[in-house]
Amino acid sequence: MKAVATILGEVIVDQIDKPAGLPAGHVLVRTEYSAVSPGTEMIFIRRASDQKVIMGYSAVGIIEALGAGVEGLAIGQRVACYGAPYVRHAQWLAVPSNLTAAVPDGVDPKEAAFAGLGAIAIHALRVADLHFGESAVIVGLGILGQMIAQIAHASACPVAGLDLNPERVKEMKRYIPYAYDSQELLEERIQLMTGGHGVDSVILCASGPGEELMNASMGWIRDKGKIVMVGDLSMSYSREAMFGKEAQVLISRAGGPGRYETDYELRNTDYPIGFVRWTEGRNIAEYIRLLAEGRITVKPLISHVIPVDEAGKAYERYGPGSATLGTIFKYDDDPVGAEA
Repeated sequence: MKAVATILGEVIVDQIDKPAGLPAGHVLVRTEYSAVSPGTEMIFIRRASDQKVIMGYSAVGIIEALGAGVEGLAIGQRVACYGAPYVRHAQWLAVPSNLTAAVPDGVDPKEAAFAGLGAIAIHALRVADLHFGESAVIVGLGILGQMIAQIAHASACPVAGLDLNPERVKEMKRYIPYAYDSQELLEERIQLMTGGHGVDSVILCASGPGEELMNASMGWIRDKGKIVMVGDLSMSYSREAMFGKEAQVLISRAGGPGRYETDYELRNTDYPIGFVRWTEGRNIAEYIRLLAEGRITVKPLISHVIPVDEAGKAYERYGPGSATLGTIFKYDDDPVGAEA
């Protein structure tokens, strides 16, 4: 079957084996669309060695087979799914049912394909622990930052955004008026929206050297406010600035509790809801619910829908100053040539 891989800094469409011998608790999904996570995947490409790596972690498709013990899902049902190495840019996926969420009729599968990024966005807001009426600044308005901003806004939290790319700022202003490509204008807005106290949380979706941005964020938050790291940003900052506000600097790990845990993912052992209210699987389902209820929309953020055979072209569009937000790979239903 076809899969998107990187090797020596190049992107290729490779032929790999279709999943066989479906483990207990897993479902076999025929992929309709998979979504590019530009931040993560561009890092993989830049760091690629001579060892081939299959990319991707967020997709939507149709269940073709059920492993032993799977409950609540059916063959022929559409599901969103998240989490490498089970979910990849590939034609078929063997996914633990814990990492899936049913996609109801009326939800565009293209939007559902971003379930992984949706879960990451939701978990970032849970780490920020924003309550009704509490405010946030989102820095970095790529597709993940835009999703975080929309979800926070849907939760009745005052939100402002910052990105140096004016096209991304323009896109965010479709839904949230307070988006800026000027730090000075952002700081004026923070004063107005918080009465001069500072925001409750700054959520950083940017990447790269972080000292200047981290120190600026210390000035934007209120006393005992939070800074949440989501992007691949270095964590250098002024101790004095942190001490002055008794600030909390936190990092958000992927899509929520259960991520990278063998028992939860591979062995498909769910956590009791009374002990772990929001797992990565439940965050996936929440993202789908937000789409189904029309509380957020991702469709306008989808810049390109590309046949998987042309995947290499997709990554050429990302880079400094790029206006590209969401990219989706489309998989045809024709099984010819799909087998390794």
